[in-house]
Formats: sequence, structure tokens, C-alpha cells
Amino acid sequence: MAAMDLFGRRWALRILWELRAGPLGARALLARCEGLSSSVLYQRLRELTSSGIIAPSADGYELTRLGTALRDALHPLDEWAIAWAQEQEHNDQEPTET
Repeated sequence: MAAMDLFGRRWALRILWELRAGPLGARALLARCEGLSSSVLYQRLRELTSSGIIAPSADGYELTRLGTALRDALHPLDEWAIAWAQEQEHNDQEPTET
């Protein structure tokens, strides 16, 4: 349950998502996460770092081995979300009966 508590915190999964392709600095993360405050960003970075999911790097922050395994585990959820969004869009375009 500790993992669910961490990932359930606002912005935690979004930060991990943004780091999926490689390291990013704090400014880049703030730019990619519209509405995220710097104080919340630094709190989440501390939590994710202390959990061993991300680590500081020369280029900012990057996924660790555990973070990469988590990214890979979330890939099926991403595929499901894309299919769900397409289904929602399809349903919104269907004419309603009167």
C-alpha cells in the first residue's frame, strides 16, 4: 500500500510519465506539468528519490532501475487509456436518440 500512497499523491505519476524518455531538470518538469507548483514538484522529487524510483543526474532527474521497471509496468495502462479515450470520443460522436 505504500506504493499506492506514493503514486496516489497529486503529480507523482505525471512526473514519472514525463521522465519516461530520459532525464529532465526541474524547470523542464514545471514547463511540462502546467499547474504544478515548484514547492509540490520539489516535494514529489524528494519522495520519489527517497523511494528509489528516480535519482538526480547531471541532466536533472532520471528513472532508476526500479523506475524503469515501473514505467514498463504502466505501459499496458497507457494502452488501455488510449483505447478508452478513443471509445469515449466515438461515443460522443454518435447521434443521440430523441
